[in-house]
Amino acid sequence: MGRVGRELRVMHDVLCQMDIRSRNNQVHEGWLEEVRKVAYVMEDMVDEYSYLVGREHDIGCCFFLKKGFKKPGSLLSLSKIAFKVKEIEKDLSHLSDTKNHWVATISNGDASNSHYIVKRSQDLANISRSLDEEDLVGVDENREKLEQWLAGDDMECSVISLLGMGGLGKTALAANVYKKEREKFQCHAWVSISQTYSGEVILRNITKELFKDNVSVLSSTLDMDIISLEETLKKYLEERKYLIILDDVWDPEAFHDLSRMFTHNDRGSRVMLTIREVRVATLASPGHILTLEALPEDKAWDLFCKKAFLRDTNHKCPTELKPLSEEIVGKCKGFPLAIVSIGSLLRVREKTMEEWRRINDQLSWEMINNSKLDHIGIFCT
Repeated sequence: MGRVGRELRVMHDVLCQMDIRSRNNQVHEGWLEEVRKVAYVMEDMVDEYSYLVGREHDIGCCFFLKKGFKKPGSLLSLSKIAFKVKEIEKDLSHLSDTKNHWVATISNGDASNSHYIVKRSQDLANISRSLDEEDLVGVDENREKLEQWLAGDDMECSVISLLGMGGLGKTALAANVYKKEREKFQCHAWVSISQTYSGEVILRNITKELFKDNVSVLSSTLDMDIISLEETLKKYLEERKYLIILDDVWDPEAFHDLSRMFTHNDRGSRVMLTIREVRVATLASPGHILTLEALPEDKAWDLFCKKAFLRDTNHKCPTELKPLSEEIVGKCKGFPLAIVSIGSLLRVREKTMEEWRRINDQLSWEMINNSKLDHIGIFCT
């Protein structure tokens, strides 16, 4: 039984590490659910054994998933427990083979190339852009500032930098303002850059955005080389008042590669960047850097309750769950996207202390064992 206890501890660590990270991976989710079922059976068996021999402190096992020992409703004999141990070992061996055969194949196929990195970045950007306006808590002042800069009297092409760590809601705020203000410009485009970017891909994405309502022009650009495409876009933009959003710019070179197109045509055009690093923020026009901060505790709590208790009266947190909820919100460090993500996850989970304690333990495990992981990565990678 000592071996079973050790195995159960390792299984708990695996579940803690993978459960939240695998929410958007259907194959991982299916495999983890099977692992969890076997873990529950193992805990039942440990309970039975401990009660029978009265040596629960000697087998070296903690009851991770159930959070406590209770007297079994019906007892098995030691011989039956021994038989169940063998059956469980067969199940674990089969689960290991299944993971190596199916789960690892898909994981390796996704993560083995740069397309995976790009896709994850795009997925996070899409999550941010799709946030409801009610999820944008405490942004009124920043939103007004951005709207003023976009609608200002300055006829020169201005560059605006929206600066902040990942998960602070830069993309969500930019998207909200973009939707409201874009019709005031003669043409507009939104493109995501990310850490791994291709200048040609970005140019072609801008082209698709600008000419999405003009199929003939768009078709004519398909066979253009990058130089011809750049000249075509430059000529098109210099005759119009335009709004371009470059989301998630990590490298100043990404902007410099595109800046040749952004001519100063004295029409009041605007380019907005969402960025994480100060060195990139300096690309902005003088006085046009807006820095986002984490939410204060009260606003972070309100946002969490709106997501986690969406169907409850006044989005009120049950009294028995409040201590755990406050601890979970504290781990989010005021990052809106993290709060929305974990709140949405908890909304579909059972409203029990056992389930919420398990999620809280998983978050603690992630933060202890992956110090390089930024807060939003805990919930969204």
